[in-house]
Amino acid sequence: MTKKQDMPRMRVLFAASECLPFIKTGGLADVAGALPKQLCKNGTDARVVLPLYKRVWEAWGERMECLCEFPVRLGWRCQPCTVRTLTRDGVTYYFIENEYYFGRDYIYGSFDSEEAERFGFFSKAILEMMPRIGFVPEVLHLNDWQCAMCAPLLRLQYAKDPAYSRIRTLMTIHNLKFQGVFDRGFTDELLSLGSAAFDPRCLEFYGAVNYLKGGIVYADRVSTVSPTYAREILTPYYGEQLDGVLRERENALSGLLNGIDADFFDPSKDPALAENFSVDDMAGKAVCKQALLREFGLGVSPDTPVAAVVTRLTDQKGLDLIAHVLDELMCLDMALVVLGTGDKRYENMFAQAAARYPGRVGVRLAYDEALSHRIYAGADLFLMPSRFEPCGLSQLIALRYGAVPVVRETGGLADSVAPYNKYTDTGVGFAFLNYNAHELLYTVQHAVAYYHGDRAMWERLVRRGMEADYSWEEASARYEDLYAHMIS
Repeated sequence: MTKKQDMPRMRVLFAASECLPFIKTGGLADVAGALPKQLCKNGTDARVVLPLYKRVWEAWGERMECLCEFPVRLGWRCQPCTVRTLTRDGVTYYFIENEYYFGRDYIYGSFDSEEAERFGFFSKAILEMMPRIGFVPEVLHLNDWQCAMCAPLLRLQYAKDPAYSRIRTLMTIHNLKFQGVFDRGFTDELLSLGSAAFDPRCLEFYGAVNYLKGGIVYADRVSTVSPTYAREILTPYYGEQLDGVLRERENALSGLLNGIDADFFDPSKDPALAENFSVDDMAGKAVCKQALLREFGLGVSPDTPVAAVVTRLTDQKGLDLIAHVLDELMCLDMALVVLGTGDKRYENMFAQAAARYPGRVGVRLAYDEALSHRIYAGADLFLMPSRFEPCGLSQLIALRYGAVPVVRETGGLADSVAPYNKYTDTGVGFAFLNYNAHELLYTVQHAVAYYHGDRAMWERLVRRGMEADYSWEEASARYEDLYAHMIS
């Protein structure tokens, strides 16, 4: 039998608009940073391509090598493109450079013709880049709307070229809510889409052009980031007006639960923590909790459970449920810690709560990666009552750091947080089904009662969560199986 290491390495190009450690605004960056790294460890030749934003150039430019330069034609425009590269942790990264499109102080702008042009350029540059850098992948793995147009461009404009004819495309939807919807006439002129831009079965979307729809329609396979979310988006409630398109492609749709970088999120060696700990030596978690109480100026006893919210402050995250029962939650014997930025009404809500409940509610309206680690490590409960959640990484990190999740059963939350069952003594968290504020309140009451009333059970719950394998080592195998199926 041929050994795996003797077989040709599968070639995968992972295209994304953000990637750790270079640039991050959301969970896509975590996936783009961790999945290709694990694939390379497994023996796949996985590489990453992303835009060369101004902030990335300032932090990493000196380490990059210039590979090639070429023009990219967009309608009547002819834009210069430079491809730079560096290798880190065994992964080769390519950066698409164009000062006009990416040399700005922001990552994403408003959804207008400018964004259509910026990421239309990115998609076309990816395809133009491949033969010039000597790496034509077997699988082009596209992520979200910013590079989705690679799929229709490949099919409509490049597929007859032998250099591109064997490329298979996977379109991964990380959040269906964000689709890249733009003016039809401008986008057609920009990318020379022709009749596809005007066909409701292809790119047309209520009189506009939808980049994500183009990826869904033209990719060889479509995936999303949890099995439950893959089923949910086939329905009108979760489908964001693309449920009909997705039902057309149901046989090509997969739901693959994401993982987390187990090396980066490791409480036994995390340098951000006051003291490290592991499932076999939990003494450090108590130290981390006391440090968290001090950092947020909370005056509660160390025996009081601390509930944490670490998130973007948006409607998606179920914060309107917390708003409806916040005062009732604070009637419980618990403290609350919040980290995040977002909608002003939620920022104001939590700031006012900190003023109403001094010493019991601590709030930081910021994005702070190191602080988020300290919160996970010091918290007892982690609140994540999302309206919808394609996968969610926060609940997986919370489990890893011994914070018990309280979630709504939707998307990846339903797939990753098995609710506690007192009759079988199984589960890793607490969950409620309906999008209802008082179901959230009841579930938190239930969790706090267990924390105070049965500490032995609580310790078993924490242990099971910390021992669960949500690493990319496990999750990457599912992607490799899908890639292999696509190639064959």
